[in-house]
Amino acid sequence: MKVFFKTYGCQMNVRDTEAVRSLLERNGYAFTDDEAAADIILVNTCSVRGKAEDKAIGKLGLLTAGDRRHRAIVGAMGCMVQRLQERIFNSVPGLDFAVGPRSAWRLPQLLARVCSGETGVLAVDGGESVDNLDELDGHVQSQSPAAFINILYGCNRGCSYCIVPQVRGSEWSRSAAEIINEARKVVAGGGREITLLGQSVMRYGLLNPVWDADYASSRGYSEPLPRLLEALDAIDGLERIRFTSGHPSGCTSELAYAMRDLSAVCEHLHLPVQSGSDRILERMRRGYNVATYLEAVARMRAAVGEVAFTTDVIVGFPGETEEDFNATRELMEHVGFLNSFIFKYSPREGTAAADMDDDVSQDEKMRRNRILLEDQNRRAMLLNERETGKKVEVLVEGVSPRNTERWSGRTRRNQIVVFEPPGNIECGMLLNVKITRVMAQTLYGEVV
Repeated sequence: MKVFFKTYGCQMNVRDTEAVRSLLERNGYAFTDDEAAADIILVNTCSVRGKAEDKAIGKLGLLTAGDRRHRAIVGAMGCMVQRLQERIFNSVPGLDFAVGPRSAWRLPQLLARVCSGETGVLAVDGGESVDNLDELDGHVQSQSPAAFINILYGCNRGCSYCIVPQVRGSEWSRSAAEIINEARKVVAGGGREITLLGQSVMRYGLLNPVWDADYASSRGYSEPLPRLLEALDAIDGLERIRFTSGHPSGCTSELAYAMRDLSAVCEHLHLPVQSGSDRILERMRRGYNVATYLEAVARMRAAVGEVAFTTDVIVGFPGETEEDFNATRELMEHVGFLNSFIFKYSPREGTAAADMDDDVSQDEKMRRNRILLEDQNRRAMLLNERETGKKVEVLVEGVSPRNTERWSGRTRRNQIVVFEPPGNIECGMLLNVKITRVMAQTLYGEVV
């Protein structure tokens, strides 16, 4: 049977889709990029924002409308399933099955039931052991030299606007041995770069044991994440290591030294700030204020030097005034983010913020969103212009999506670079590229 995937949401969802695909492949399923040719269509959903849920519900509604039962089995997986549970079958009456993110390892058994004639099959996390999640450590062989690896599941932070703890469960770190073994498999399959994933990745190993045997760090690291980075850095053929998403509380001196001293660890850190107002940060329950955030940035830059920061920002959070918004603009300018992902606040059922008065109008949220985007584009142009004339190391990812006569890749600072390919080019190559011109989101250059 051929399976087609449609994925919404974050990097974790992208990784979940790949892991499920690998699991199903081991169980005899085939795959297709043609939705019309599929026997099974699986939509991986996101619940972080209302718009993401609306898109998934709309897609599932189209797939289950009319006579589609004669064409394909339709299922949903991911965060929206865990949030809605049985209610998802009310939202999508023709849905055949649904599975939450921590129950995805059960998909082969669930599909067997559906293929035998059952409908409305549901599997969501009820607190079962996380040990079975290691069945989702497979990777699909592809031309991409970069891979995602989950190291921490769930989140315990409890930000007032965030649904993740409800849909992804409580925090749990995978063992270091399992992660290292998975990374070695990625490299053996042609991978050159890995990104370690965790909703609050810097808390890796803080709540449960992660080292199966005593591991003596040659550099004297005592914190679990720097120790893991050191072990991964020692893997032959692994050229680059990234990790996301960060939190100011995790920007310790030890992590800064690891980023400085371990050659594979890239000089890029995604560090969500969400707001530049102490009052709003407190309402968000972010666990830091502006001063401690800036201290974290300064600590990393003092050790690493030219580290590139990217961030997430929410505009229009309940109670956000023009003064609060301007404080966010000032902070973003002060830090000099290379890129920013800016979102308009939307209430999520079951979160603490959902009980607050959503008192910023949609028009005002849109205005603030537009201003921050304009600020970011201007700032990114200024930062990228500094790269003109420089030679940068680029990990080749493949043909440019916008111009098939060019290829593209990324720098260690996670900047996209487009260039004319040399005759012997292959995915996974490390090339030196001289930057000749720039845009806000892209660098252009020639191989030297």
